[in-house]
Parts: sequence; structure tokens; C-alpha cells
Amino acid sequence: MSKNKNELYGPCEYDAVRDAEARDRLIQARVAMLIKHDFWGKMATRMRLINADEWCGTLATDGKNFYYNSKFVLSLGNINKVIFGFAHEVLHCIYDHIPRTGERDKKLSNIAQDYVINADLIHHNVGQQIDEVDIIYDPKYYGWGFEEVYDELYENADKIDIDDLIQKMLDEHLESSPDGNDGDGNDGDGNDGDVSKKRPTFTKEERESMKDEMREAVIQAAQSSGAGNLPGGVQRFVSNLINPKMDWRTLINMKIPSLTKNDYTYQTFNKKYMQQGIIMPGLNREEAIDVCIAIDTSGSISQQTLEEQLSEVIGIMDMYQEFTIRVWQFDTNVYGYSEFTKDNANDIINYQIKGGGGTDFDVNWTFMKNEGIEPQMFIMFTDGEPWKSWGDETYCDTLFIINNKYNKEIVPPFGSFAYYE
Repeated sequence: MSKNKNELYGPCEYDAVRDAEARDRLIQARVAMLIKHDFWGKMATRMRLINADEWCGTLATDGKNFYYNSKFVLSLGNINKVIFGFAHEVLHCIYDHIPRTGERDKKLSNIAQDYVINADLIHHNVGQQIDEVDIIYDPKYYGWGFEEVYDELYENADKIDIDDLIQKMLDEHLESSPDGNDGDGNDGDGNDGDVSKKRPTFTKEERESMKDEMREAVIQAAQSSGAGNLPGGVQRFVSNLINPKMDWRTLINMKIPSLTKNDYTYQTFNKKYMQQGIIMPGLNREEAIDVCIAIDTSGSISQQTLEEQLSEVIGIMDMYQEFTIRVWQFDTNVYGYSEFTKDNANDIINYQIKGGGGTDFDVNWTFMKNEGIEPQMFIMFTDGEPWKSWGDETYCDTLFIINNKYNKEIVPPFGSFAYYE
């Protein structure tokens, strides 16, 4: 039986007695969150509670305030469901979804946002899933970014009942005002300014100010809570704020100077010995690198991804005048070994790469040891899902380039790593 929120709930006339009871439940939920879910409790407590009976049917947020319909709050079966609703709005604030919509279709964007948030909350058992109304949920979207979900929905829009999904959205998504002016976050009517009689709009400056406040609040809450059991999106958000994300190419470029090889040549002479009448070769400083690159071809990686990764190998060659790059593929064995220098670099366009079977990272180190290969750096393109071990951390300097759209929380136990974007 459908539980359409628009049929069961909707804007209603403000009632002070009912609102007082609803606010009491919300405060109880925030206290419970501080006890059960410290990070979420800290984030929920910073949000101002504002009654929005006259325009909001369920819940909403503008990035700073928590708007609620008192009838909806009182209809929720227990405090844990109120916690779920609170956490849902908190994630909208953290993920900064509304500004990220950009030129995307608003309806599909709103649907994608709810898919991401509900999957995060249900996976991490934050509160109890609200079932008084139908909500948008699919477990496969756990760990996905909003943009990734949007792209999939957009590609399959002709197969989706968009209007039905819109009806299943838990909350109301507040948009920026069309002209970016006339900010009106709280209209201050009734209940000491904690009642809103119309949908709020904000200026661009107000939006930016709330965004900055939210970032600071997230950092403080995460650091003080030791928030380890958080959705990957929140962990990435906090990590990017504290340690700005580094493009993997930049990471390689930072590490390469230590790999450059100096050699001697008679094209230049050592001036120190020339003064003694002795001709000795001078030092020739060149950007020469000697690296191994392994491409994970396990069955979980698409052919398109494999081809993209090979193009990145070509890109690495283009960065340097002198190089020795050994390339191979692996699944449960190593195959397709080829060695490229500047003399045969063009041959790489004929290199064939195909998907394989399982994934055994150890075969790479076994292969290098058996062949007597000791690279200055070992670069592995992978989905970051080995069968057992990640490899031999003592053998050589290792850099993992991880490409996994379904899991953004992978951290290798050794070496350097970056996410392939």
C-alpha cells in the first residue's frame, strides 16, 4: 500500500500546543543522538529548530536551520525515526547538495540526493528508517556520490517514474532564490522567531556564510567525536577539508624527482680534473625514470576503464625525456609484460589489454623478484580489492591508483595512494 507523504501530510495551520509537543520530541531526539551517535548529535544540535507548518509537509533545511512540520514529527513512531529525519537533513547540509545541482535537472538531482543520503543512513544504522511514508532507497547506491547517482538516473530516465519518486522524497529541498536576492531565512513571526510562515530564500552571500559555518562545524564535530563509523562521503568531506585532495598525477610528479637518474657523459667534461690535464666525463643530469606499472585486469574492472588506464601510461611517458617503463597486466597471474623506452615508446599503441578473472596482488611482487626487477617505483592501477594480501611493502616504493566507483573508502595498508578521477 502506497504511503504518499503528500496524501498523508502537508502544510497546515500553526498550533502552539501541537508545536510545543513536536519541539519536545525533536529536543529528545537530539539528546539521544548525542548519546548514541555523537557526531550526528553535535551536527543536529547546531541547527536551529523552526516550525514550518504553513509551507512544509515534512522536513527541510537551508544548510543552517531545521524546518519541520509538527504533525509529521508527531506521526513518527519513535525517537529513532526522528533521529533518522534529523540525520537526513544533516547530510544535506554536509554534502552541500543544493548548490551542487548546478545546471542539472532539478527533479533528478533531488531524487539522486535522497538515494545517496538514505543509503548512507540505513547502511550505518543511524536512527531507524522512517516507514510512515514511502522513501527513496536502494542499497546499491551506498558509497556512491550524488553526481554518480544522477548520471545513472539520467541515462535511464525513460525507464523511471520520476513523478512517483518525487512523491517519495522524505523532505522538501530548498532552492536558492531565482535572483539570488531578498534573503529571508526566518521571518520571525510567532514563537520568538522560531516559526517560518513562508519558504526561506537567501542571498548568495548568506549561502556562502552558512557553507563556511557548516564546514567548520563538520571539522570540529568529526575531530572531537573520533568519527570513524561515518558514511564514506562524510569521511571524504572531512578528509578533503583537513587534507585537500591531491590529483594522482600531481602525486607522481612530486615523487618523481627522487627517481631521476644521473649519469656521466663525455659530451661534458669534469672541470675539476681538466685543470689537472685529465679528461673525465661530466655529470649529465636528466629526467630519467625507471618504473613498473601493473594494470589490474580482474573481472570487476570494465574494458573502458582498462583502456583509460593504458592511456595514462602513455601520459606518464610523455612527461619525461628518458624513461624505462615496464608494463604488465595481472589478475591471478602476470601476463603481457613489455618494456618501453623512448626508442620504442610508440609501440605502446599496439599493446593489447583485456579483462581477466580474480585478483591476486602478490603475483606482482613474485614476478618482480623472479625476474630480478627492482623498480624505483611500482605503480598499480587497481580497483583496490585484492583477494588477500596487498603485497610486499618492503620490496619497493609503491603507489596505488585506485579506481572503484562503488567504494570510496579504500585505504591500502602501505605505500602511497590516490583515487583515480
